[in-house]
Amino acid sequence: MQSLLSNLKININEKIYLKDPESSALGKRIVENSILLIDELGFDAFTFKKLGAKIGSNESSIYRYFESKHNVLIYLTSWYWTWLEYQLVFTTNSIENPIQKIEKAIVILTRNTVIDSDFSHINEVLLKQIVINEYSKSYLTKEVDEENKDGYFKVYKRLVTRLHDMILAVDANYTYAFSLASTVIDGALHQHFLKDHFTTISDLKPEESPTNYFKDLVFKSLNISTHE
Repeated sequence: MQSLLSNLKININEKIYLKDPESSALGKRIVENSILLIDELGFDAFTFKKLGAKIGSNESSIYRYFESKHNVLIYLTSWYWTWLEYQLVFTTNSIENPIQKIEKAIVILTRNTVIDSDFSHINEVLLKQIVINEYSKSYLTKEVDEENKDGYFKVYKRLVTRLHDMILAVDANYTYAFSLASTVIDGALHQHFLKDHFTTISDLKPEESPTNYFKDLVFKSLNISTHE
């Protein structure tokens, strides 16, 4: 899988950016340091002025790539979902047994993240922390419907659909496949957040992922006692 992933380019909806940041060294520095700065300051305190100072470039140069910091957040979260989708597809593609396939999918979608050396300018661990802490700010806006029509959330929706299809492959009569799929994907982020910040209401240890919980949830919802 790693050799296949290393040859892939993360493709992001062109409407999200003004100039493809992957097309230049400056663009990659903008993406790399946006992750570092948002992780350090939080999205609300993140500004292009602060980013420009961090990368030693004029604020105006950043505006040549992104219209606003909102678009930067959309870009980063889209990158994360696309990267996660690649892992899901390549890891489960050769698995024929639908129960084993969905079990592996749950692992991919809920596990702790490690650095992927195939993308040197992206810190995937910090990026996932941004998705955990800030992703909702990308769609809890007045413009969400318009941005949805423009395909800003297409990759996230495609990821949900992939898991939805795996659920129906196990039980074609299950009524709530989309709800269960989105619960796993969004719920994993929420459980990671609770583990890191609201420890008194989390069942997870500091280094533990919520994988076993979501396996339990999905298997019981689909009336599967054990995997084959």
